[in-house]
Amino acid sequence: MSVIYEFSANSLAGDLVPIRRFEGQVLLIVNTASACGFTPQYKGLQELHHKLSPHGFAVLGFPCNQFGAQEPGDAQQISQFCENNYAITFPMFAKIDVNGSQAHPLFEYLKREKSGLLGSSIKWNFTKFLVDRGGKVVGRYAPTVRPENLTREIEALL
Repeated sequence: MSVIYEFSANSLAGDLVPIRRFEGQVLLIVNTASACGFTPQYKGLQELHHKLSPHGFAVLGFPCNQFGAQEPGDAQQISQFCENNYAITFPMFAKIDVNGSQAHPLFEYLKREKSGLLGSSIKWNFTKFLVDRGGKVVGRYAPTVRPENLTREIEALL
């Protein structure tokens, strides 16, 4: 079993969710924010999730306030924003840190597995990690990469 399935994270509703729940699926794990220039990517993430989830794909969203304080809300505000503005149906998790001493262990793992162009630290909101059905981190994409541009890579893993 892959290491990624050993992690858990709290959902926006406060429930502990084991990543093992997504074992066997292709995952796109994204650190998100509600007040970022890249926030409209929620639309593309939702479209990917809607189109490909019947084939074993899921987007996992992790709100983060570490970049320009662009996710200042609490869990209820984040949930309402996602639902009201983008009709998000993919799993959204509680706000986390992705860098520094308080970084969530899942993101520490993702960064170790796939370093970015400028090192392992995440540089901004909407950094994306692609995980295959076996739990291997196979891609890391900058915030500027639009979700819909990952369709081919995701479909190849399905």
